[in-house]
Amino acid sequence: MAGETAGHGTAGDETAGDGIRGTRAGTAGVPLSVLDLVTVGQGRTASDALRTSVDIARLAERRGFHRFWVAEHHSMPGVASSSPAVILAHLAAHTERIRLGSGGVMLPNHAPLVIAEQFGTLEALAPGRVDLGLGRAPGTDGATAAALRRSDRLNEGADDFPQQLAELIRFLDDDFPDGHPYARIHAVPGPVQATAPGGVQSAHRPPVWLLGSSGFSARLAGTLGLPFAFAHHFSAQNTVPALDLYRNSFRPSAVLDAPYALIGVSALAADDEREARRQVLTGALSMLRLRTGRPGLVPSPEEAAAYAYSPMEQEFVDGWLANVVHGTADEVRTGLDDLAERTGADELMITATAHGGEARLRGYELIADAYGLPSA
Repeated sequence: MAGETAGHGTAGDETAGDGIRGTRAGTAGVPLSVLDLVTVGQGRTASDALRTSVDIARLAERRGFHRFWVAEHHSMPGVASSSPAVILAHLAAHTERIRLGSGGVMLPNHAPLVIAEQFGTLEALAPGRVDLGLGRAPGTDGATAAALRRSDRLNEGADDFPQQLAELIRFLDDDFPDGHPYARIHAVPGPVQATAPGGVQSAHRPPVWLLGSSGFSARLAGTLGLPFAFAHHFSAQNTVPALDLYRNSFRPSAVLDAPYALIGVSALAADDEREARRQVLTGALSMLRLRTGRPGLVPSPEEAAAYAYSPMEQEFVDGWLANVVHGTADEVRTGLDDLAERTGADELMITATAHGGEARLRGYELIADAYGLPSA
């Protein structure tokens, strides 16, 4: 990452201006963060979901979670996070300290200059608090991806991802070489403002993370010396191989002198095990419908419990729930600790899918309590 001056700490030490390595909080072995999908349950609106996201972000900040990310999805009625930059700007206005970021922006859906401008603006709104996580998948089905990109050449975007990434980083750093077609083009807000008469250099710019659910981004992140976030919550079988690939291919850079790997984990705590199972089943049914071409709003616990699952559907749901850490607060903590130890992850990013915001808020409170995170 040309021009990045992030510090070189060891895991668990937050370096000023770094924003990558999280500080261990409370009794947690690794930093804990939150990934929010702005889920919309039956009988709820997108406005309700966005208000819940603000509430969760405030709770996460109050309880000492390290960062709060939102993810780009499209054409999914139950997920209202199609515009991460817009949501992050709103969250920046309602929080003060917690890091905010994308987990992630699907870069092939966008021109790199647009993303550099959006996240430069976010950095200006919340200096030193913004992460730019990038993925190469469309975050939707092929037809929607074609509509987003105004092209049916969908593989082109994924295949060109390393070039798009390099272009985006050049825009963020404003360092295209002389003679490059974009040398006179500048992402604003950005470093070019410091070279204008009376300009002052911003102290920060968003750190770039690579996201993935397979080996491609793991290897690329390692080669470039960037932090890596793996989607364990929907690709659990690939987690350890991808993290091994990332670490084995890692080359020290101006950003990191050692690998830093975060994993997304689906987890929900409740006051008793039965209630936790009741709540996570709503997310499992929602995912079942998505995977079978029937995306919709997140069902209620009552609907999920009454649904007549076929043997094949039950097998899918059981397999899905096997990778969701759920139960009482102590049970969830044990599951998260075991996962961190097994994978060697440097940070856990928890995502909770349930029908209502109340269950998700309660779940994060219980996890914070289990880890002894601050209550003020």
